[in-house]
Amino acid sequence: MSAGTQEESPNSGPTVLRILLGAQLRRLREGKGISREDAGYEIRASGSKISRMELGRVSFKERDVADLLSMYGVRDLAEREALLGLARQANNPGWWHHYGDILPPWFQSYLGLEAAATLIRTYEIQFVPGLLQTPEYARAVILLGHAGANADEIDRRVELRRQRQQILHRIEPPQLWAVIDEAVLRRPIGGPDVMRA
Repeated sequence: MSAGTQEESPNSGPTVLRILLGAQLRRLREGKGISREDAGYEIRASGSKISRMELGRVSFKERDVADLLSMYGVRDLAEREALLGLARQANNPGWWHHYGDILPPWFQSYLGLEAAATLIRTYEIQFVPGLLQTPEYARAVILLGHAGANADEIDRRVELRRQRQQILHRIEPPQLWAVIDEAVLRRPIGGPDVMRA
């Protein structure tokens, strides 16, 4: 995965922006020889929160970022505004936010990384990769894992899969390498017509 700019583009999302901002904050903190604990104290938090921020695992409060930048000696107004703008963008929800009720938190992070990826490699031994599934195949797979779900939830899960596939239709889509075990093609998910499609 690569993310070369700090500005949000259609290919990036809040996950990658949080990682970029966190890496910048860590570089600044370490450059000044400041411990995580001291940085945490500055923003009324703990060293572990600073660690989570620097790893891009939590959202950023603009006030906290401003306080850290002051502590780290960042006085240049253009640099401060760029980093504060990145904090604002990193707090915007990704397109998958609307599916938060059916997604585990770890998968939301995955979707953020997937949305910003320039290269995706996958090896599947059970199903056709989600990015390559037809809606009918996706529905059949989803029903295997969520047999008790109502029709609306199943439809939303299929739509989520379809939304993920939109990255393959971008002007500059990621390179996708999919290695699929032969058993995937022989396993009759959804019946012959679904498999044929």
